[in-house]
Amino acid sequence: MALGKVTKKDLFSLYFDHKLNRHVLVRAAEKCYFPANSIILEQIDRYKREQKKFKVAYGISGVFIEQCERWSPDLLESFKQLSESGCVEFLDEPYYHSLASLHGTDRTEFVEQIELHHQLIRDLFNYEPRVVENTECLYNNAIAKTMEGMGYKATVTEGVERILRWRSPNYVYKAKDSNLRVLLRNYSLSDDMGFRFSSTLWEEWPLNASKYASWLAAASGQVVVLFVDYETFGEHHWPESGIHEFLEWLPGEVNKWDHLWWRTPSEVACRHAPIGEIDVHEYNTISWADLERDPSAWINNPMQTVCYESLKELEKSVKGTGDEDLIRLWRYLQMSDNLYYMSIKGGGPGDVHSYFNPMGSPVEAFAVYSRILSDLEARILVELEKPELTAKRMLRRLPIGKGFTFFYEFARPSGLTVHSLEEFYATLKTVDTSSIRFHIEKGDFERWLRQVVGDIKLSNELTNISKKRLRGKALRKRLLATMERRIKELKGITEGTSVRTKHRRRLKTT
Repeated sequence: MALGKVTKKDLFSLYFDHKLNRHVLVRAAEKCYFPANSIILEQIDRYKREQKKFKVAYGISGVFIEQCERWSPDLLESFKQLSESGCVEFLDEPYYHSLASLHGTDRTEFVEQIELHHQLIRDLFNYEPRVVENTECLYNNAIAKTMEGMGYKATVTEGVERILRWRSPNYVYKAKDSNLRVLLRNYSLSDDMGFRFSSTLWEEWPLNASKYASWLAAASGQVVVLFVDYETFGEHHWPESGIHEFLEWLPGEVNKWDHLWWRTPSEVACRHAPIGEIDVHEYNTISWADLERDPSAWINNPMQTVCYESLKELEKSVKGTGDEDLIRLWRYLQMSDNLYYMSIKGGGPGDVHSYFNPMGSPVEAFAVYSRILSDLEARILVELEKPELTAKRMLRRLPIGKGFTFFYEFARPSGLTVHSLEEFYATLKTVDTSSIRFHIEKGDFERWLRQVVGDIKLSNELTNISKKRLRGKALRKRLLATMERRIKELKGITEGTSVRTKHRRRLKTT
């Protein structure tokens, strides 16, 4: 399809199968979300006046909330009722359920997505999350530091043996060199409910609430973190399996044990001091997915790696456009499911990947996704070629490490570094002329303008000036005049566009 024949507004429907997405949401809502919400709200109300209240926590992505707003407003209303009960905690997470926490070193996109999610939860439920969970429980030391830097008190991740070694997941820990509390999912007890409940081959089948509560009571430690996909209650285990009855009876059976209490994650983090540190290097990142419990569910085979790297590399370009529609599309494509469908693992994990894959095969998932990604990249490049965006990029303030540092002869530092054309122009007015001559003779100004700022025209003009072999005040004067003219030219392009845009908007609204 030709680029010019589809507008940006059409791309959302072109890239995503809304009919299938709606079908999946409505089916899950009917079998799982509505019944489970109703049961949980009933049990909250039942024990609300008791000493032992029933409490739960939810992690809900921004994309899921958008789908509820579009196709199931009543479902969203039921979550609001749960929120109003006072016994429900909402966790923050990346808005687009993405792998952004694994992008680079500054994790800017990860932070931005969590901030978007925080604002959504605050606006929708009038609730300020204090605990954050990463997509699919992805966790390492650097991610923990980022979470702590955003002001969160605790996070939830997987209690894997390779990190814990001889220790139990049933305690509160803290991140390495951090005060962030780390709550570890007890995957054995969680998976008894989440995966094994309806398996007739399981030696503990059938599982009832009384038996499960006795297992919880027998566990030692400070806390047992039960963390499961919400689809456990009606979608992964169909209503006919008795999962809804299990959920209904579980609060009461747990409350029969004197030493068992239902707590939210923030309550646990406040009540218990950490007993030790969790040390997870970036090369050993953990998750709750598959037997490996690492990022290999999404980044493992060549198809996944190529798509992941291509998606990640688009960040600078798409954000450089400043176009909210393109940025939003890029973020939708970050949803971890897209890479999950490309997994070619075998055995049990392979069966799970295949079960969730709406495509015919991992190869088909790769073909569809990579084609869409290529189309978006082409549209981003077209957008970046617009004169106003080119001018804006050249006038931007550059990040640390991309600025120009002035030196004197023999590479003696001046202590002056600039990060924009305007700062460069202002420094040329005052820096010693010997520094200007030193850089002109080496071609440093031209290279920085061409390779970093991206202004080839200005770079060529300075090359022509260097050929004239001017010195002293004459050299400074010529450079300043050239810089001033170019900055005015670039500002004129951006300001002229701004005037035209405002005029168009005015025509639309009058």
